[in-house]
Amino acid sequence: MHSIPRTADRKPLSLMVKSRVRSRVVFVDLIDISEGGCKIKAKSGFASIGDRVVMKVDGINAPMGTIAWVEGEFAGVAFEGQMHAAIIDHLCKQNGVSLSDFDPGKK
Repeated sequence: MHSIPRTADRKPLSLMVKSRVRSRVVFVDLIDISEGGCKIKAKSGFASIGDRVVMKVDGINAPMGTIAWVEGEFAGVAFEGQMHAAIIDHLCKQNGVSLSDFDPGKK
C-alpha cells in the first residue's frame, strides 16, 4: 500500500484531534499512532502530500509533522521528531484502547 518504511508499530486510537494544516484549523479523526507518525481522517482534500501539520492530541502537543501520503479521506503524518512510547501508551489507556488487543502484524 505505502512504500514509506515504518520505524515503530502503529497502535489503534480513535480520537478527534484539533490540528492545523495550511495555517487553518482542521478537526481530524486520529485512527492510529506510533512514535514516528499517525494516520488521520478528515474531509477529502483537507491536506496534500508535503503539507505541514501541527496537532494537539488529548492536550499533548504531538511533534511537528508532514503529510506523507493521502488516499481520499485518509492521510499519513510523518513526525519530524519522535513521540515517546510512554505518551502513546498513556493516550491509548486514557481513551479506552486495550493494548492487549493490539496486533503488531496488522498493516
